[in-house]
Amino acid sequence: MNELTTEIIAALAQKQDLDKVFRHHLEIAINQLLQTELAEFLGYERYSYAGINTGNNRNGNYERSFDTKYGQLNLTIPRDRNGRFENHTLPAYGRHSDNLETTVIQLYTKEITTAEIAELIEKMYGAHYSKATVSNMTKAVNEQVQAFQQRRLASQYAAIFLDATYLPLKRDTVQKEAVHIAIGIRPDGTKEVLNYQVAPTESTGIWTELLGTLIKQGVKDVLLFVADGLVGLDEGLNRHFPKAKRQRCLVHVGRNLMNKVRVKDRKAVISDFKQVHRAANREAAELKLNEFANNWHQTYPKLIKDLLKMPNLLTFMDFPPAIR
Repeated sequence: MNELTTEIIAALAQKQDLDKVFRHHLEIAINQLLQTELAEFLGYERYSYAGINTGNNRNGNYERSFDTKYGQLNLTIPRDRNGRFENHTLPAYGRHSDNLETTVIQLYTKEITTAEIAELIEKMYGAHYSKATVSNMTKAVNEQVQAFQQRRLASQYAAIFLDATYLPLKRDTVQKEAVHIAIGIRPDGTKEVLNYQVAPTESTGIWTELLGTLIKQGVKDVLLFVADGLVGLDEGLNRHFPKAKRQRCLVHVGRNLMNKVRVKDRKAVISDFKQVHRAANREAAELKLNEFANNWHQTYPKLIKDLLKMPNLLTFMDFPPAIR
């Protein structure tokens, strides 16, 4: 379950359907809840010496499907030897639920207290979950999230993409906050979400802190950082990765161009601009950039002037085609 947050971020970044991500992690989470329930019922954890001579122990599992709004879950229901255990995570003999997935997802939210979760579950299922049980569940989840954010990373990355996106988060009220995200590409082409930081707004301090965290996780050498014109990024890179080169994200540049030209010109403008980063080498890219500027300077003089002054527009052309 420690991959839930990263998979959601990746799915959002790639504009994929989140249902598959939630279905997979709901299945894992509910199965974990069922095992936790049995441990509470028996009074000891799996493989614990405390279970010896208690008169009851685990007795395997049976499979059961369960329908949610995210699709069908394949669940493993644990049993006790004496046949007295009845779980309260799932309704008896039920095959679907309208509220269970919402409850499980809320267990991932750090800002919900143990008492609030216990109260919520009590309203839905009755007084079957103690605060201690809920505390154990949330503690396990929080530990997994912390393990993800503190895990050891590779020492070398060909490129690291940095971006901040604003998502609605619930604290006292629902407000949009900046999720600062780092996605790395290893030399073998493997892509992974490295880490993230959440803050009310995008800031120099957060980017500097996130880059410092990557170093603590073991990142040493990065050839190229790819980002939009992020607030405070240069200061953080100069402090933590002074040797790394920087590339302005051309997807963001293209979108900004689209937003600043007339609707009737958008298709032609973006088509011309794509020729710049599709060029075979730096010389060809510079030629295409000049052609683009000549084609549109008269119609959009300020836009072209700002584009030509933009730093790190063609840095990636200094690298071999395989990295590009």
